[in-house]
Amino acid sequence: MELNLVVIDDSEINLTLFRVLAERIEGVRVHGFLSSSEALAWCEQGQADVVVVDYMMPAPDGLEFIRHFRQLPGMAEVPLIMVTANNLRDVRCRALEQGASDFLNKPVDKDEFLARVRNMCALRRSQRQLADRAAWLAEEVAKATAGLLERERETIVCLAKAAEYRDPETGAHILRMAHYSVLIGRQLGLSPAELEMLLEAAPMHDVGKVGTPDLILLKPGRLTPAEFMIMQQHAEQGYEILRQARSPVLAMAAVIARAHHEKWDGSGYPQGLKGEAIPLLGRIVAVADVFDALTSPRPYKQAWPLAQAREYLEQNAGRHFDPRCVEAFLVAWDEVLAIRERFQDQ
Repeated sequence: MELNLVVIDDSEINLTLFRVLAERIEGVRVHGFLSSSEALAWCEQGQADVVVVDYMMPAPDGLEFIRHFRQLPGMAEVPLIMVTANNLRDVRCRALEQGASDFLNKPVDKDEFLARVRNMCALRRSQRQLADRAAWLAEEVAKATAGLLERERETIVCLAKAAEYRDPETGAHILRMAHYSVLIGRQLGLSPAELEMLLEAAPMHDVGKVGTPDLILLKPGRLTPAEFMIMQQHAEQGYEILRQARSPVLAMAAVIARAHHEKWDGSGYPQGLKGEAIPLLGRIVAVADVFDALTSPRPYKQAWPLAQAREYLEQNAGRHFDPRCVEAFLVAWDEVLAIRERFQDQ
């Protein structure tokens, strides 16, 4: 590991002496400066590992140099030696306050110079090795976390497909309603992290249908009241499937599964919640899911025209739907059309 040693002294003789001495230290590249301002400019662009600076310098003097140097990015912990006269006790105290690491007395002893610079170089190597180790650990943790997230996504996809294969709705419906949900959530101010989870969680809104009998789930005609009561159970069943998961995405999916059939006026199911008592995520998905269901063909119905489906949302804002969610959806109508075009039924 090669280190950059910065030496600053306005005496060319001293600077040459320090350079010759420092070059005896293995793994050190010396950068000498007669001007402290030029040294600061170099430190702004380069990477100083150890600094030796004389106190008696033209402006900025050694104390000012230390103050400015410590404010540079990445320079807060760099070992720094100040060269001062032995009797300048006040200067030394101020230098320590500004961030000096060590001192050399004038006239500088060659052996002491080498010893102190070697010690500072050893300290800097340890600092860089620790930083490299920390960066390596952070990278390994990121890799492990990415692996866990990927396996979690695979589980989520499998759960969503399990419901999809038992339902006449298409995979494109799942994708459209998930992106519609994100569109609404963005308009309502959800954070990027929340939107990312919503995109993954929304497709599991009907996972509870894995427990719905085929004769009801696949029935082409209108359900009887008794059959509809059984169909309604999928919301609570989906919640029970997902609620004990430790994954934040699955926890969000559990909330959505239970709440997306609630209605703003309290006439929905399974809990009959009303208004803002309904979780926001459920209110968002309700708009996205119903709109796409209306505008998609099914064995038992034709797809509604977009204008008719839009009118339905507007008429039912404040009854079935949260008015804010409807407004958020309609205000981004161009994005709605783009999503619909992007994810077509095969």
